[in-house]
Amino acid sequence: MRPTRSSSTSTTANARADRDERSLPASNLLARVLLTPAFPILIFLVFLFLATGLRHGLIEQDNSQITANLANEARAMANTLEREFTVHAQAIERMAKRLETSPDTSEATWRQDARQYLDHFGVYQAIEWIDRDFIIRWLEPISGNEDVIGFNVAFSEQRRAALETARATGNFDISGVIKLKQGGDGLVIYAPVGTGADNNGFAAGVFRMATLAEQLLTDRVQASFSIDLLNNGELSYRLNESDTASPVFEHTEPVNLPTLNWSFTLHPTRAWVQNQRSDWPALTFATLLVMGVLTSLTTLLVQLILKRNRALLKTRRELTREIDQRKTVQQDLAWLESTDTLTGLANRRFFMEDLIHTLQLADRQMRQVALILLDLDRFQMLNDSLGHQFGDELLIKVSDRLNRLGDEKILVAYSGGDEFMLCQQQVDKVDDVIHLLGQVKQCFEDPFEVQGQAQRVTATIGVAVYPQSGLDADTLLRNADIALYRAKDQGRNTYQFYTEGMQEREVMRLELDKDLSQALTNNEFVLYFQPQLDLDTGRINSVEALIRWQHPRRGLLPPGDFIPLAEESGRITDIGRWVVMAACRQLAAWQGTPFEHLRVAVNLSGRELDDDALVDHIREALESEQVPPERLEVELTEEIFIQNIERNREQLSRLRQLGVHLAIDDFGVGYSSLGYLRDFPVDLVKIDRSFITEVTERHDDAVITHAVINLAHNLGIQVVAEGVETEAQLDFLRHHHCNLAQGYLISRPIPAVELEEALGKGRLVAPAMSHSEL
Repeated sequence: MRPTRSSSTSTTANARADRDERSLPASNLLARVLLTPAFPILIFLVFLFLATGLRHGLIEQDNSQITANLANEARAMANTLEREFTVHAQAIERMAKRLETSPDTSEATWRQDARQYLDHFGVYQAIEWIDRDFIIRWLEPISGNEDVIGFNVAFSEQRRAALETARATGNFDISGVIKLKQGGDGLVIYAPVGTGADNNGFAAGVFRMATLAEQLLTDRVQASFSIDLLNNGELSYRLNESDTASPVFEHTEPVNLPTLNWSFTLHPTRAWVQNQRSDWPALTFATLLVMGVLTSLTTLLVQLILKRNRALLKTRRELTREIDQRKTVQQDLAWLESTDTLTGLANRRFFMEDLIHTLQLADRQMRQVALILLDLDRFQMLNDSLGHQFGDELLIKVSDRLNRLGDEKILVAYSGGDEFMLCQQQVDKVDDVIHLLGQVKQCFEDPFEVQGQAQRVTATIGVAVYPQSGLDADTLLRNADIALYRAKDQGRNTYQFYTEGMQEREVMRLELDKDLSQALTNNEFVLYFQPQLDLDTGRINSVEALIRWQHPRRGLLPPGDFIPLAEESGRITDIGRWVVMAACRQLAAWQGTPFEHLRVAVNLSGRELDDDALVDHIREALESEQVPPERLEVELTEEIFIQNIERNREQLSRLRQLGVHLAIDDFGVGYSSLGYLRDFPVDLVKIDRSFITEVTERHDDAVITHAVINLAHNLGIQVVAEGVETEAQLDFLRHHHCNLAQGYLISRPIPAVELEEALGKGRLVAPAMSHSEL
């Protein structure tokens, strides 16, 4: 409530009423007009005239809006029809192109290809191959289409001319609506297999009109419209014929399809038209009439109580006070609004209030309740790189999908940032929660279409269950948050239930995060180096620089213990810069020594690659230490490469121009595609250790490793195998001409001093040399 503001408003209104009371006009002329017997009737006639005029105008406005809405519906349907036909035509053309490229394709292979089309698109009546004489030779499926084999598709001069033109030009042909040999109405898309003298018939896709209409028309469209399909202005086919079509409204829309002069006329049902109409004409007419009656009656009353104006002013003060009170109540209700304005979901405040009430009921009814926290992975990076508008639209898309899970037992809310909250209010067993988690994961299976881009997004989830994980809402929320961070530590895109002991680990994590802020200032980071063995020469020509944290209390920490914290806090960019500078200092220290031939590889994170100053920083580090750029190698994981392809291509091109080597780390575990290797300036790929571990035992791993080596070499790219731990693995890689090997068999990551000592004594070369002598 806002008592101060409401009191001030009422005082002002009362003062104004008192002033009006003291200044009441006393004109005899006004009094005579008010007391005229016909004056109330005149007022009513004025209101009746206004009501009639406004009603007519609003009806005309409704008609215009209905016409515009009908045109929009028709254009949307035309766009859908054009898009679907283009997709199917291109699909048939691809089949024709494969037949043209492989003219010796067997019937069995062709049928397998056709069945994939039938299963994928789900709209074809049949897929056909037609020979040069226009005779159907192959057809899939056979069942239900037996009579079609041997049928001449050039059954009329018009069809023959159209097919001859398609064969001569190489363009596909659409038959228009025809009577199908299989029975019923349909149409066929013909794609020539080669042109002119090289033509080898046609690939054709057959559609039944009924099936096509079912695919193209949604339930809403089928319930609301009847559609006349016109060919050259004449009725060709009627979709969804309805007896309830409105005789007043219709709209004809052209359809832009090659070889066809199609349009369709959209007839809305009376129910659709009525649904489009506004209640305002009738409401306005009735309101004005009521106002006219009330005004006339008020005038009559004024005529009767003109001498009692003081009582009327008093009533006015009371009404004004009540209106002000209502405004105050409305402001309070607005403040108590429970819905987030961006996503349309419940907001955090309402969610927590509802959770408290739910836990009270669960305590009385001996039920369990699950609190689920959901955090979008990489959202901050997408929001920073693609803009806040992109981020807001993505949040709306995610909210729409999650909101479909909500019902009387599940409340979905938006907590803020990239975090959502779900409350499962009736849990009988843990399988109920796991089932809901599966539904949540399904929401992220398909990519999100945002600003014309298909963006794949994953989510990390933390779960706390009442009463095991907490007895009140705040404790439950805190423990679900701890489980969420635990899930992030395990690699994201997963879920984690809160268990005993997590809170202690979270406290340790927070302490470590606090210490991390001082690690750079206190110079607590060190570089270790893991050698890479050249399998052709048996020498060590390159090493990978790996960061370690010499923690003052916990000792030497591997990167897995602190790099995720650095990425969350945004310190990863500063740490990455330190690694580059430290690597350059080490390269400078090796100049003029037996180790000056070594190349050092450093790892970059996705956030570092997004940094516009990355290339300038690397250039400054090389120049300040006077290190040749070719002695530095930059490694990025495969996932980072494709997160923002256009921007990353520009950044990597600038690095390549600088002269440093570029490598893809963890190749094979992400979105592996040698297609983007062709487009990116990559010098080297590192096969992930998961393929090397069992390369001598698993045939699949051996085939994949061999294929990656061969294809990379064909693109002029060298290959490093990670995780080499046995002599058998090393023999396999040497036999298949892998360029470099890295792993514990050769050496663990070691400090620079130990690396120099090992290289100086030849300990790291011995395994390779012994094999080369076999």
